[in-house]
Amino acid sequence: MPKSDRYFEIIQMLRHAKSPLRAAQIAETLEVSPRTIYRDIAILQARQIPILGEAGVGYVMRAGYDLPPLNLDATEADAVALGLAMIIRTGDPELWQAARRAARKLHTIAPGTQQLVASSWGTPSDPTAPIVRDAIRTEQALNITYTDGRTIQTTRTIWPLALIYYADNIVLAAWCTLRHAIRHFRLDRMQACTPDAHHFTGHGAALLTQWETHHKAEAVAAATLF
Repeated sequence: MPKSDRYFEIIQMLRHAKSPLRAAQIAETLEVSPRTIYRDIAILQARQIPILGEAGVGYVMRAGYDLPPLNLDATEADAVALGLAMIIRTGDPELWQAARRAARKLHTIAPGTQQLVASSWGTPSDPTAPIVRDAIRTEQALNITYTDGRTIQTTRTIWPLALIYYADNIVLAAWCTLRHAIRHFRLDRMQACTPDAHHFTGHGAALLTQWETHHKAEAVAAATLF
């Protein structure tokens, strides 16, 4: 998590706390060390953020401190809140943690959004998804061991292009160096997935355009937001 996001989270937690929070409590929520929280709070106090307290006692936010609002109408806030809640259905643990942080920010300006929830029942966690998303961002090749629908296992190097989140699984669109073509791979059928030393820098955009033009309709019928 970037420092700026962590600072925001600390402020939000202290603003909504009913009693002083110890550094260890904040650290557990943000998945960092208590020493990091001590350092962050010292920086925030130096920036004139009205945080009161000290190590070993706990911290509180002085009443009246607020952050600039985000302008969303009630329906827009509901849409964002429900979308964030439904991210748990992807089974992507890193995205879910990010969604929780974003939901806390949203609740600051739209408290009623806590009334919209999504069930996580039956959703398996997929630790491969964060690895694949990072590889897409950095245009890094991946080495995978894959078992297809006919139970045939292959080892191949792929260039990841896009992730499709279905209700019951996650599918990766990628350039396959074994087949010299764009292929789709279910993440739950990957027995192994590790970053390769090579990158495909500069080729990702063209391949993604090729996928969107010739393959996307076969894989997913989706409405775009942008």
